[in-house]
Amino acid sequence: MKVIQRYYIREFLKILSILAFGMALIFSIIDLIDKVDDFMPGRMSIFQLFQYVVLNFPKYLYYLLPMSLLICSLFIFSQASRHRELTMIKATGGKLRRLLSPFVFMGIFFSLFGFIISEVIIPDFSERTLDFKKTFLKKSEKLQFKEGTIWLKGTDGAFVRIELYIPEKKSAQGVSIFITKDASLSKRIEAEEALWVKGEGLQGIWRLKKVVIYDIEKGEINHVVKMEYPELESPDLFSKGIKNPEEMGIGELYTYMTRLKRAGFKDTKLDVDLHSKVSYPLINFFMILLGISLSATNRIGDGLFAAGLGLFISFVYWLLYTFMLSLGYAGIIPPFAATWIVPILFGTAALYLFSKIPE
Repeated sequence: MKVIQRYYIREFLKILSILAFGMALIFSIIDLIDKVDDFMPGRMSIFQLFQYVVLNFPKYLYYLLPMSLLICSLFIFSQASRHRELTMIKATGGKLRRLLSPFVFMGIFFSLFGFIISEVIIPDFSERTLDFKKTFLKKSEKLQFKEGTIWLKGTDGAFVRIELYIPEKKSAQGVSIFITKDASLSKRIEAEEALWVKGEGLQGIWRLKKVVIYDIEKGEINHVVKMEYPELESPDLFSKGIKNPEEMGIGELYTYMTRLKRAGFKDTKLDVDLHSKVSYPLINFFMILLGISLSATNRIGDGLFAAGLGLFISFVYWLLYTFMLSLGYAGIIPPFAATWIVPILFGTAALYLFSKIPE
């Protein structure tokens, strides 16, 4: 039995490495091709282009891993069923569940692996990707972002620190502006809030509220109810430099959400994204369990049909999962339900089919 298990495990990992890593590499290359016009011509070598592909690789591997596990398990064991290998194992006294037990543990392993990719590798590589873009984009980025705190330069060269930025409101909380003169600090402006408002014509401008101006050169402190600050660029700059929730780890995302709540804002979308960081990696376990259970309980057909079935099931799962997320984003259903209903349904089906595997 151990010899047969090692054979199936070896074949499974061989096909999985080709499928999952191959598709992730293809999507990373497509991403590079889509963005290559944005990079400065003549400044990037082949090695740096390859580096950009590698930096995006974990993100695509994370999203494609469940589908790859399902297709591989369906392909391997549908072939075994078609060639009567499983029937022969049962005829010689072998137990199918015992034969398939290593794949159950592999499903647990790949769920943990997906969680590690989401928590450790993707946030780290996202930081490196932002640094990479700042170096090679035609218009270099002027912004640093960490857990909601933003550092950037104004058009007048002043350093600006924003404690919290709320994209939906185009609002900044806790704004500090450091104006230098002759390599020394000459003025500091502190504002509780900054709002992007319409200015003259089609242009907008940042309006600071509850402002304290520390004039270091004159030794004066002035309090202003509101003032306009034209040296800070439009909110479009923030959308380019701020990490998306899927690029943050659970800790970083939770910290950002906590700061939003303290400022009086609640973002339901972030609640949904936080729950999905736990629910999505778990589907790796259910997909591999579903694949081996379907193959062992039904004669699916040849390998191409099994691969097509895997693609279809993956498409149905992704369609239902994204639909439930959309309902959660809209506040129609709670965040927990939006992220867990579909995995629980698929998990229940996988466990039921596994229990029906004939011995």
